[in-house]
Amino acid sequence: MSQIQERGSTHVYKVNKISKEEMESMVARCVYEQPPFCSAACPLKLDVRAFMKAAADGDFKKALQIYEKIAPFPLILAAGCEAPCEERCRLGEIGDAVSVRAVEDAVARFGEQSRSGGVFRMKKRKSVAILGTDLFTLFLAGELEKKAYPITVFCEQGDCESFLRACVPFLSDAAFALELKRLGGKDIQFEFDRRIDAALYEETKARFDVLCTSAAAARELFPDAVILPELMFCEEQRLVCGDCEGVLDTAFGAKKAALTVDRLAQSLDPRNMRGQEGACESNLYTDLSGAKELRHIPPAGDGYTKEEAIREAGRCIQCHCEECLKSCAYLKHYKKHPGLLSREIYNNTQIIMGDHPLNKAMNACALCGQCSVVCPNGFDMAQVCAAARRNMVSTDKMPLAPHEFALMDMLFSNSEAFLCRPQPGFEKCRYVFFPGCQAAAIAPATVRAAYLDLCERLEGGVALLLGCCGAIADWAGRTEMEEQTHELLARELARLGDPVVIAGCPSCAKELKGFSPLEVRGIWDVLLELGLPEGAHALERPAALHDSCGARGDAKTQQAIRTLAARLGCTLEDTPYSGDRSPCCGYGGLTAYANREVAAELTEKCLERSDAPYISYCMACRDRFARQGRESRHILELCYGTDAGSPPDISEKRRNRLSLKNELLQEVWMEVPMVKKLEYSLAFTDEARKMMDDRMILVEDVIAVLEDFRASGEAIEDEDALLVARRRVGNATFWVKFSRAKDGFLVHRAWSHRMRVEKREG
Repeated sequence: MSQIQERGSTHVYKVNKISKEEMESMVARCVYEQPPFCSAACPLKLDVRAFMKAAADGDFKKALQIYEKIAPFPLILAAGCEAPCEERCRLGEIGDAVSVRAVEDAVARFGEQSRSGGVFRMKKRKSVAILGTDLFTLFLAGELEKKAYPITVFCEQGDCESFLRACVPFLSDAAFALELKRLGGKDIQFEFDRRIDAALYEETKARFDVLCTSAAAARELFPDAVILPELMFCEEQRLVCGDCEGVLDTAFGAKKAALTVDRLAQSLDPRNMRGQEGACESNLYTDLSGAKELRHIPPAGDGYTKEEAIREAGRCIQCHCEECLKSCAYLKHYKKHPGLLSREIYNNTQIIMGDHPLNKAMNACALCGQCSVVCPNGFDMAQVCAAARRNMVSTDKMPLAPHEFALMDMLFSNSEAFLCRPQPGFEKCRYVFFPGCQAAAIAPATVRAAYLDLCERLEGGVALLLGCCGAIADWAGRTEMEEQTHELLARELARLGDPVVIAGCPSCAKELKGFSPLEVRGIWDVLLELGLPEGAHALERPAALHDSCGARGDAKTQQAIRTLAARLGCTLEDTPYSGDRSPCCGYGGLTAYANREVAAELTEKCLERSDAPYISYCMACRDRFARQGRESRHILELCYGTDAGSPPDISEKRRNRLSLKNELLQEVWMEVPMVKKLEYSLAFTDEARKMMDDRMILVEDVIAVLEDFRASGEAIEDEDALLVARRRVGNATFWVKFSRAKDGFLVHRAWSHRMRVEKREG
């Protein structure tokens, strides 16, 4: 079996860079960052979720701070706001919308006002004058004061109280008193008893850098000018004014005017670089199943008490889209929504020199496609990660280490453990049984029973093809290896007469259908036609059926498995996230090799759905669940009355494939295979076996080290009088700690690394 070339060579397969446009097109499908409908409907862009969360928690100080970001005078806005947010509240679709405006009013009344920067705040150099007496003037003064501009308001009233009363005649006495106090605490200068006329205009134009007026004042000053409904500015005179209707529209107009003033003060064109202003559309998906209190909390008096406001704010369901994060252990592990993680992975692929910090995250995805099913917009993280892996491999930037063992295992399956033979008595066969490399490795007795049964009950001959379909190379992003595997299988299938392929694994069936024009059927479909074989039985108690991610989108296979289970007499429990929504067991995408922590979390995500035994129709799933201590059976084990028992370690999996091949050669084709035997005994401690399985060290690797020791005699003796020897095999150096035993060796520990150890002379 040849080794796989490590990166760092000059060999590049083909450049497969991901375009920024392609990535942005994929990222745009993620709606996680889009605002909830209530916030999108608000032209002032109030963060309704954060505001309601703070109010529901009783933190009215924090809630008021959030509200003051959009409202310099919160009681005024709360009193007159038309509340378009309430019309768009999703809760209104199944009950009463949240009374956002009433909660805002309560927060403005009960919240503790935050202190402004005062004299310690750095003032801007450009000064602003505002002429007028209306709500626009008041809001604009408040917005500019937040921006730290030196502001002077020119009005015809004689004091602040008269000015405020003229601006907000609709305000209640209690609210008026609070807003008057708030106005007095702001760093706004007033010049009272000033008549707004041409003389004042000329005076202020000479004294101030930017001049603002109310719409009424502008009409007095410029009778022939056209005042636009929203904003008007004159660059030469540096004049800003507004003409708005309604409290919310006026607050929005003042906010836009403040931005215009800001840009004029910096000698910038105020028509450019304004960002997205006003209300916007949102495609945010919200699951309404979590809503509990559907009815509006009625106030006991004219407005909410603090307790009533807390209860009403608590009705907010905090609209957000986390369907993929709820279902996918991979995304949950990295605590990032697909849009953000995809951008980071894309940036990772663009790094030419240096570290690639997102390699581990990119290689941890199971490529199962569950996210594309649970996402309301079909965002497919598997597509992103698979494309990134192929890109990294093709540009020679992907380290081999995360996937090397799996790729070497695939090469082993298609070399030493490979077998392709027609049924005895046939040169060409009507069918070929392709059980898949994992079935042969985990449950060889089941594969043997299935093949012998198919040979007995199907007419036209059934060939056997033991090998790997190439999915491992596909998951690793190694397109060249995948194509070579497909070419091998295509040649062998042609030699058999292009038979109907009977696949024993849904992932193999999917891979074979992707490149072969031949008919590919699942063995479950064949058994439904032939009937159950002798010895078939059900589990004695109810079980949970786990759908393989290889069958995602394949409703025919999913239903066939359920029908087969029913014929066996199995009682299946209903579980969440089944069918197309089923999570990956942790083997898919080579996650079990690249990131064991995430793989374990994926397995736990599968098992948390039920405490019952699990029935699967993918042997890798059966193995993953059994490794986590759950009773697990493959449906073919039930059909053929076999039991694979405890999960085999990595060396046993290889021995199982070889043993199956040799047994069938001898039993079916009457050939005596050549079996290499060791000239000495070899035993392992329990600690050594566990280390080898955890670190993916094969018995063959240990034998290579010991053979080298036997030839050279080179080893070091540790403090426990144990010998330590090493040998480089492929891209890794293997170390073995052992002792001599009768007629052989006892291995105590084993480990490996990818560094080279050079022997110096002298």
